[in-house]
Amino acid sequence: MDIQPAYCSLPRPGLRLVNSQFPTLKPVSISGLSVYYQQLLALDQISAEFYPGRVTGIIGPNGAGKSTLLQAMLGLIPTASGTVRFGSQTLADQRHQVAYVPQRSQIDWLYPATVWDVVLMGRVQKTGWFRRFSAASRQQARAALERVGMAELRNRPIGQLSGGQQQRVFLARSLAQEADVFCFDEPFVGVDQKTETVLFEIFHELADAGKTVIVVNHDLGEAITNFDDLLLLNRSLIASGPRQQVLNQENLRHAYGGTVSFYAA
Repeated sequence: MDIQPAYCSLPRPGLRLVNSQFPTLKPVSISGLSVYYQQLLALDQISAEFYPGRVTGIIGPNGAGKSTLLQAMLGLIPTASGTVRFGSQTLADQRHQVAYVPQRSQIDWLYPATVWDVVLMGRVQKTGWFRRFSAASRQQARAALERVGMAELRNRPIGQLSGGQQQRVFLARSLAQEADVFCFDEPFVGVDQKTETVLFEIFHELADAGKTVIVVNHDLGEAITNFDDLLLLNRSLIASGPRQQVLNQENLRHAYGGTVSFYAA
């Protein structure tokens, strides 16, 4: 049973040593995290760390628990055991420092909101509910929209956009939050190549600014080379660390149980 790598000529350049570049920034640390779903074990004793200054992909086969892990980390679903910490506190208690973009299937695209409305929602935690947005918050939202190339569509209802445009709007909302930890659940599903490129460019910019970027990803194609680190799951942790260490035949055979083609560099 062979797992064959396919080599890409344009890998993510310059893996960084996080301890030397961002020695004072805190990682997101998971310890012994287990989750049951309808009495079935969905995640079994997961322990890992996500580092600032790096773009980390959570990968694994369908049903491996990738999205479950992200939701459990954020306190969105109950856990059976374990902790998730960001410095001295739990990550769930510091949601104001987390920007989370769920899967597109979890968003109500018929909700009557414009592109501008959605992006301004990213400023609610800093502004407070039922308070007027400041000029600084509006400028932050405008800058986020411009960065993702969606400023010209600010008045368009969100439901009238293409899948790639919708994903860029929610990326803009996350940028407007000015968070420390950015979590994206399957952001590349249903988007075009232009949007995928924009997403990765911004993920890299966030990492270069010392942010922690966590991305659930189902594809082992060429895009995999854009990640610094990978966490490979199949209900239990198979491997985690720099991309080149995780993407090997033994780890992927253990996770997928069969022949897998993947890009490596």
